[in-house]
Amino acid sequence: MDLRKDADTIIKAALRRVMPDEAVAQALTGKCFHEGRIYLVAAGKAAWQMAGTAAAILGDRLQAGICVTKYGHVKGDIPKVRCFEAGHPVPDGNSFRGTQAALDLVSGLNREDTVVFLLSGGGSALFEKPLIPEEELSDITAQLLACGADITEMNIIRKRLSAVKGGRFAKICAPARVYSIVLSDILGDPLDMIASGPAYPDSSTCEQALAVIEKYRLRLSDRAMALLGEETPRELDNVETVVTGSVRNLCLAAAQACEDLGYQPLILTDWLCCEAREAGSFLAAIAKTHQASGRSLAFLAGGETVVHLSGTGKGGRNQELALAAAEGIAGLKDTAVFSIGSDGTDGPTDAAGGYCDGDTKQRLADKGIDIYQVLQDNNAYMALEEAGGLIKTGATGTNVNDVAVLLIKREGE
Repeated sequence: MDLRKDADTIIKAALRRVMPDEAVAQALTGKCFHEGRIYLVAAGKAAWQMAGTAAAILGDRLQAGICVTKYGHVKGDIPKVRCFEAGHPVPDGNSFRGTQAALDLVSGLNREDTVVFLLSGGGSALFEKPLIPEEELSDITAQLLACGADITEMNIIRKRLSAVKGGRFAKICAPARVYSIVLSDILGDPLDMIASGPAYPDSSTCEQALAVIEKYRLRLSDRAMALLGEETPRELDNVETVVTGSVRNLCLAAAQACEDLGYQPLILTDWLCCEAREAGSFLAAIAKTHQASGRSLAFLAGGETVVHLSGTGKGGRNQELALAAAEGIAGLKDTAVFSIGSDGTDGPTDAAGGYCDGDTKQRLADKGIDIYQVLQDNNAYMALEEAGGLIKTGATGTNVNDVAVLLIKREGE
């Protein structure tokens, strides 16, 4: 029984059902806009695909557009849309140039005009005009990533250091209307937190921002600290928002794919937000509990785990999750754990995630590789590459968090 083949089938089926094309089409088809001009701004890892669908639907009504996405994610030209590739998860000069082009596009509009704003995960880094020097913003972002701050904590800080986050982009568009189509990458779909909410009123407070700084003992300049004390927009009267896609959809799609292969699926949670290694160990513990079952079972957990950096190796949260599970499922019959990021990139690597089964630990041990030491070095990519456990999908065009799956296969299923 080839569990890796089942895993690949589940991954492909799940990703296919959470692509943004149909969601954007549903949000735009039949939508009535004012008689004025229509402009398009797209930001995030899924921006190119979302922008292409929107441009095709808007057709001649579209005046012009700007798309800012991650390096390697632009797959071709989009009529009337200028595309930028930029840095993620740390913003860079191209992030700022693409964002400035978007601001130039929407400045000076009138009440009859509309900005179709397409937003997906990764927008916090890709759509940015900092109010502090670029070098300091990059340093603060790096600090937040290294200390294990979750996405909500990161966005509370970043939106206050930005001219476009926390509802400020919508303010710049005014008096034009903003029709915002959002592909959610945050648990619970909090609209003010997805890509730091450029077109949504901010619910976070200055007190919360200062608490994050104190919690992680972050180093900020006096200018940055002063900006954390300035409140962001609390009301916006020119924005309509539609949420399309979420981690819940990803889990449901993966569960259906598991069922189609003969597994009995159970979605454990779509709010996973713990340490990656802990999530892997937990799935391994579930595997041990259900080894005696005579049925093929699949346990799914969606969300986004975190990694606290203790080494200088190469990897990502999904790779660490899978490798941590390998320790616990070692020797278990026809049992596997895999985890992927739906955008196709896990951390700063070309892998979407990792796959491990009951034989992974022994295969690595035969090559002199110790899983515990690898995890201490944050070097999961190397180990999974040696074990044949890297999952590579390429850039998918969507971004709705991660999904981890435990498979227990039994004969006759």
